[in-house]
Amino acid sequence: MSPPSRRLQTKPVITCLKTFLISYSLIFWFTGVILLAVGVWGKVSLEAYFALASDESTNAPYVLIGTGATIIIFGLFGCFATCRGSPWMLKLYAMFLTLVFLAELVAGISGFIFRHEIKAKLGSAYDNAVKYYNTTDSSSAAVDAIQRTLHCCGVKNYTDWSETEYFKEKGIPTSCCKDNTKCSEETLKDLDKAKKEVYTTGCFALVTHVMEANLGIIAGISFGIAFFQLIGIFLACCLSRYITNNQYEMV
Repeated sequence: MSPPSRRLQTKPVITCLKTFLISYSLIFWFTGVILLAVGVWGKVSLEAYFALASDESTNAPYVLIGTGATIIIFGLFGCFATCRGSPWMLKLYAMFLTLVFLAELVAGISGFIFRHEIKAKLGSAYDNAVKYYNTTDSSSAAVDAIQRTLHCCGVKNYTDWSETEYFKEKGIPTSCCKDNTKCSEETLKDLDKAKKEVYTTGCFALVTHVMEANLGIIAGISFGIAFFQLIGIFLACCLSRYITNNQYEMV
């Protein structure tokens, strides 16, 4: 059995570590709320852009929502484990934080490495969406949403529409119009007349800029949260070790 003075020195350290870890767990819980909010925001704000890259909606927003919800649950678990002072719970908490750190790090690095491939795929998808535009499928709806939101028309400029089947039947889509009341079918079928009534800037450059800016924000948040896990891993492991040693010394 260890001297009482040594146990008295250990208890303040445990109390201090518990305070720090509870504070960390609450902050960790809040980061889960942020990820959940970013996932919902991404689903609402970037759905049109993601829809271009595949025939079905991307699962990326759902991954963020799921990750955020999981972090919220384990953030609360971390608070409970700290209050209970259970070494095995703290080790489980540290293990979970390690898995989250590795997963977010791999996802962030992969996104950075393959960003040019994503951009090329998006460019090809946007070309096809304009070429086969028909106003009924999800890709066409995404093109309309982008043209209205970014005030642009076509891939490089509004004349790209002249090479499509849709233009031969109905002209340039009304989503390119600055003012729908001034866009008659006759005007939209004539590139010279349409030039004054539609947006002339191409969409692709604007789309990639918006995507890179927004994905940059998401990547920054993800990397920040990933490295934040290291603090929790250190605190949980230290507290588990001190509690275990303290229990051993009291025997």
